[in-house]
Amino acid sequence: MNRILLISMLMPLIAMVFSDKIEAQELKAYQLFEGDGNKTDFGQMVERIKEADVVFFGEFHNNPICHWLQREILEILHSEHQDNLVIGAEFFEAHDQLILDEYFSGHISENNFNNEARFWGNYETDYKPLVEYARHNGLPFIATNVPRRYANVIFRMGFEGIDSLPVQDGRRYMAPLPIEVDMELRTYQMMLEMAHGEGANKFVYAQAIKDATMAHFIHENMDETTRFYHINGAFHTNYKEGIIWYLERLNPNLDIVNISSVMAPDAKKWDDEHEGIGDFVLSINQKMTTTH
Repeated sequence: MNRILLISMLMPLIAMVFSDKIEAQELKAYQLFEGDGNKTDFGQMVERIKEADVVFFGEFHNNPICHWLQREILEILHSEHQDNLVIGAEFFEAHDQLILDEYFSGHISENNFNNEARFWGNYETDYKPLVEYARHNGLPFIATNVPRRYANVIFRMGFEGIDSLPVQDGRRYMAPLPIEVDMELRTYQMMLEMAHGEGANKFVYAQAIKDATMAHFIHENMDETTRFYHINGAFHTNYKEGIIWYLERLNPNLDIVNISSVMAPDAKKWDDEHEGIGDFVLSINQKMTTTH
């Protein structure tokens, strides 16, 4: 009887010890924070982004957590805004818009679309679910990025390279030139530090034409009722710079929410280095597998 009594008294202590061990071993793939470091959750974030005119999801291109949450957010925004929702993405260049429209309207087959559009290597696993959701639900999908060949011209020759193109038709696939480039922006300063040397400024110019072009096509595809959901690499919108900096100059009255992805050794722990990088910060365990 004494032995039974002793065991019954020890059971809560044993349970507590094992509970602590289990908790210590629990792995968390991601944690959401507000831009000031306060923890938040998906539901709270969703309530905020439902109110926004434009939602930017700054991703890591090969991260499955990003792509999973992007798809979930797309469904939620569609449920909230219905036909007023427009989707756009960095992973389609502006000269693919005609092919996208023909595919969405049913005029060309999926096979033709697959053969003629310029897909990134991870399109099938990471981006096709977004595109097909939009197509099946009749939502416009905007190819916002500048054709890479023109970004490369600017990287090699500066903006003068665009002026000297033998045919100027390609200008319709980019933001109207000239564009302002604020070299003091934090993200552009980081690029200058990475590149340094003679070509550093052109390195930033090539990034700026991408940012300005994506902002241009977002702006061109919005009216007073539109809600826009844009997918892009996090660096293009970190600290509300890049695309957002240009978009706010086109329309300073927009309510913009930025989700920015970061990698961390422990997703649950806030790093002050990330303060202000986004309205919401998606902290992802750095050991997370990649899609390609």
